[in-house]
Amino acid sequence: MLKSRLRFARRAGIKPLIVACIPALNEERTIARVLIKARKYVDKVVVCDDGSSDLTAEIAEGLGAEVLKHSRNMGYGAALASLFRRAEEVGADAMVTMDGDGQHDPEQVPRLLEPILSGEADVVIGSRFLVEEGETPAYRRAGVQMITRIACKATGLRVSDAQSGFRGYSRDALRLLRPTEMGMGASTEILARAAENKLVVKEVPVTISYGVERPSKMNPVYHAGDVVASTLKHYSVRHPLLLYGVPGLAAVVTGVIFWGWALQVFAATRQLSTNIVLVAFAASMLGLMLLTTAILLYVIVGLIRESR
Repeated sequence: MLKSRLRFARRAGIKPLIVACIPALNEERTIARVLIKARKYVDKVVVCDDGSSDLTAEIAEGLGAEVLKHSRNMGYGAALASLFRRAEEVGADAMVTMDGDGQHDPEQVPRLLEPILSGEADVVIGSRFLVEEGETPAYRRAGVQMITRIACKATGLRVSDAQSGFRGYSRDALRLLRPTEMGMGASTEILARAAENKLVVKEVPVTISYGVERPSKMNPVYHAGDVVASTLKHYSVRHPLLLYGVPGLAAVVTGVIFWGWALQVFAATRQLSTNIVLVAFAASMLGLMLLTTAILLYVIVGLIRESR
């Protein structure tokens, strides 16, 4: 366990290896300032250049950061996956992720790392909603809080900011939580897997600055849709009988009711009501497909869990 490892390291006088990981896309105007500040609090900085067309990679390399390069833009989740992998490869005891656009203040890195290094948590989220006064615009606050409610329902966690990219991770978290989602849904995927692996998730208050030149590069509607779709996907895997089985059963019952109605009409008039039969058929087929999906997913997930 990380906690016992860190205690042993302290007794032996060994300093834990702390790595800052920064996903970046066309951040040539801000990456230098972020790197210079971050290096004061960590032992190593790794930047994932996710297909930038500017000098982001060259500036990061010139300032001593290790740069992982994607030949094309693959998405936020893909950049995180590369960073998780590299942090694990170098033997990081703790990793902190932050954006390269200057929204996250590197001076708050120790606040994220303290629960990790003390063994109190495996994942620490820097929440913008735990501070009394923040810069979060009203529309963004509403969107993030909506997504957070969905994520909390899906994962069973109680957090206030499921979309914060300013996070700390323990050595165990690096091993267990490397995301597979390519896009922004990686943020909630990580939380879902943390809950599934019974890792300790904690939040600390941080401030996020929106007075940067390019605070977001993605359409907010697409961003929200990507995150919600990813969250529902992971929820369906964890609870297939609930997400697919219950609607499937309801659809089958609806089909039975309409078949009964169609038979009553036929008995009274000796004619089939096409509309009623079509609804009965469609509801029955939909219900059977959903029930089949629920059972198959339930069996497959059960087999995967038993094989671990």
